[in-house]
Amino acid sequence: MSKYAFGVDVGGTTVKLGLFNDEGQVLDKWEIPTVKDNGGEKVLPDIAASIKNKMQEKNITAADLVGVGIGAPGAVNADGFMVNGAVNIGWGSFDLAETLKKELDLPVTVKAGNDANVAALGEMWQGGGKGYSNLVAVTLGTGVGGGIIIDGRILTGTNGAGGEIGHIHMEDNETEVCGCKNKGCLEQYASATGITRLANRRLAKDDAPSILRGGEISAKTVFDAVKAGDKVAIEIAEQFGEYLGKGLAAVASVVDPQIFVIGGGVSKAGDILFKYIEPSYKRCAFGPCKQAKFALAKLGNDAGIYGAAALVLK
Repeated sequence: MSKYAFGVDVGGTTVKLGLFNDEGQVLDKWEIPTVKDNGGEKVLPDIAASIKNKMQEKNITAADLVGVGIGAPGAVNADGFMVNGAVNIGWGSFDLAETLKKELDLPVTVKAGNDANVAALGEMWQGGGKGYSNLVAVTLGTGVGGGIIIDGRILTGTNGAGGEIGHIHMEDNETEVCGCKNKGCLEQYASATGITRLANRRLAKDDAPSILRGGEISAKTVFDAVKAGDKVAIEIAEQFGEYLGKGLAAVASVVDPQIFVIGGGVSKAGDILFKYIEPSYKRCAFGPCKQAKFALAKLGNDAGIYGAAALVLK
């Protein structure tokens, strides 16, 4: 008889939910709005109500349910406690797993994790890292997120901040401030906004001809120009790759992964990213770590619900 699990991915605008069987197949997925009024007090009750409605719709009893996993945007420790809250939702520090369990009022397991870590688990389970048990997932979006999986388990750290690779210090001479309030973080050069920063700085440096001049500057337009052979765009890509390759080499020296799985909006550029990341990585990585593989993430925006389900199914 099949068993089931729900995977929940809490975002600032919507909450994604998925119903999975115990073989890792997604049977249904849907979204509900993230209601952030009054410190986000309705988010967990809304999630619990949505799960119960789906159970009723699918004729799933509590006895059929293995559990519910939830990923949230904030530091979550190994016990499912949100250490510093989730600022973009309005949550403070509280026991996320236990609070959702009380809202569900069902005799099932509830586990919680940081959204980037949970997405990494999803990519290991059913995505670009399938078949590997030691991996680093890197999300190149507005920022640089990361999740580290060791022996099939999320590395959370003391404060739930394990895998925050976007905030590795890379540049002493940076004058702009990162979102974390430090300066010179990897995120400032390797994220979508970081690539735009590198591009604007390079274009301001001289008058070298480039198809980037006079148009919108974004990670997409930079890599489109790279594919078209634009020399200035290639310089920008090389600088991006230098930073990211060096940062990932530092990560590898600590956790020695089998594979790096690259996702997020920037990853839509495709395999060409690796042409610029790998040379810097191989030059800087410790000897035994140089053989780590690179792959693109496969689950896209569903990585969070897959990983959340894996919290209770794996």
